Amino acid sequence: MAKKQRNYDMEYKIQAVKLAKEIGGANAAAELGIPENTLYAWMKAAREGRLDIGSGTHTPQTAMNLAEELTLLRRQVREQEKEILILSILVYTSFTRI
Repeated sequence: MAKKQRNYDMEYKIQAVKLAKEIGGANAAAELGIPENTLYAWMKAAREGRLDIGSGTHTPQTAMNLAEELTLLRRQVREQEKEILILSILVYTSFTRI
């Protein structure tokens, strides 16, 4: 009896190729439980430009931008927490005066 051919969505293929670049094709295929030839075909498609996997890694510049963005977002969260605290105090005091 022939095996049923599995269909993989594009995101799965992209993530599998990225994993293969990090730990090697054979290891990635074994970890994902897919045939090595299938993964190697996806890797070939990525090399030939038929499968767009994006940049895949961060450069030092993008990593710094991410760190700066994280710092900015944390600062914004702290400011919003202060605003919420002030508003909750104002609401509480307005109800206690009634």
